[in-house]
Amino acid sequence: MNFAELHKQNSPLVIANVWDAVSAIAAQKSGYQALGTSSAAIAATLGYEDGQTMPFDILFYWVTRIRAVSDLPLSVDMEAGYGETAQEITDNLKRLANIGVAGVNLEDSRVINHVRRLDDAAEFSGTLTSIRKTLDSEGYRLFLNIRTDTYLLAHECALQETLLRARHYKAAGADGLFVPCLTSENDMRIISDAAGLPLNVMCMPDLPSFSRLKKAGVSRISMGNFVHAAITSTLSNLMHNIQTHQTFEGLFVDENHR
Repeated sequence: MNFAELHKQNSPLVIANVWDAVSAIAAQKSGYQALGTSSAAIAATLGYEDGQTMPFDILFYWVTRIRAVSDLPLSVDMEAGYGETAQEITDNLKRLANIGVAGVNLEDSRVINHVRRLDDAAEFSGTLTSIRKTLDSEGYRLFLNIRTDTYLLAHECALQETLLRARHYKAAGADGLFVPCLTSENDMRIISDAAGLPLNVMCMPDLPSFSRLKKAGVSRISMGNFVHAAITSTLSNLMHNIQTHQTFEGLFVDENHR
């Protein structure tokens, strides 16, 4: 089953969002069907701010290390594409495809002066059309999962704006629609029915259960950077406890033999 077909199963595809080789190995051993990188988690790991501040060459190297330890289909979070033009973005995507990456996320917003703003839908669609045409004409088959930040940025007409953008993006060649911060099952049903694209939602505190998401028309579920954030919190607590208690005893506690 190829990456695109994984979005057509009876149950939603749960993507394991990873940030390095260790997390990729853990996900593969746990039985996940596919991996996705988390841009925020990778940026934090390497000391960058999220929002495409990291050079693409560094991201590319990081992806090669993940590919080296896992043969699962991998989708790379490309944020806004790490390029100013459709050609620059396409060139980056071709580099990823050449090392076996199965898909990418591209988002319709950018962080400028520490503020994230939605791109113009028509302009973004034009860029996406150019990217899709070039990839197809040169024989590159990447799953383009297009992220719209209408709900993430609390757009005043989030549902209507999402439906508008979904129509534009499907016509431009999108393979999937990713709507982070979408938690309303009713809105999910409406978007899934209208978009005609596999709907991807993201881990949130009030996200419905996976079984309910399936009934709401969701095809793909992402973790975002929340697993990485939880592990980072555990690491901070561990470091704090060692310094506070001046002992390593807490490192060797076996929960099964207390």
